[in-house]
Amino acid sequence: MEGYIHSTESFGTVDGPGVRFVVFTQGCPLRCLYCHNPDTWEVGKGTKMTAEEILEKYSETKSYYKEGGLTITGGEPLLQIDFVIELFEKAKAKDIHTCLDTSGITFNKSNKELLEKFDKLLSFTDLILLDLKHINNEKHLELCKVPNNNILDFARYLSDKQQPVWIRHVVVEGYTFNEKYLYELGLFIGELKNVKALDVLPYHEMGKVKYDKLGIDYPLKDISALSKDDAVKARDIILRGIKEKRKELK
Repeated sequence: MEGYIHSTESFGTVDGPGVRFVVFTQGCPLRCLYCHNPDTWEVGKGTKMTAEEILEKYSETKSYYKEGGLTITGGEPLLQIDFVIELFEKAKAKDIHTCLDTSGITFNKSNKELLEKFDKLLSFTDLILLDLKHINNEKHLELCKVPNNNILDFARYLSDKQQPVWIRHVVVEGYTFNEKYLYELGLFIGELKNVKALDVLPYHEMGKVKYDKLGIDYPLKDISALSKDDAVKARDIILRGIKEKRKELK
């Protein structure tokens, strides 16, 4: 089986624990206003690669990954769930730590056949980096052009399965840098029983260059990058919501 791959990176340090080999898949159904990889949006493009070819590239620099492993990201890798299953199954056969970076947008709890695929995928997945874009559905539509129902369902599904998760949340002035929504996000995360880490990331402007090269209007050109201090403030609000919810559930 072949997957559509945008690119690979042999020394990833922000894509899961340790140093990692990172595979960027091609294709994404979201159109996040702050996306810094618009070149990964189009489906059915990119370089076709097999799982064996990816693992061969991994092996070329595997000495770096003793405390790390393999991460697949995007784009949205779960658009190619069959390929990810095959890749992770073969990676686990080689005792490679596997990490999936996803928004969970393709999850559908009413699709039995798809759920079976998700169950199979989890059996070969060590860690999931789950991108929670916005807790409010209306604002999620504004920010990402898609609803958040399936994403939140996916988070609950992972909790029920006790699948280890790192939550990621980008804070953007005028969109997610809002005390009410940050606190509500914390209340939601507080319901989950599988969260191992929380990364709150300040919005940056590094994607502007790609938009210019692609001839695409940059939607947040009037929004300034957020400071690290503000990201810390946002994280504190989320943590307050988490603590309140956990106290309530005791």
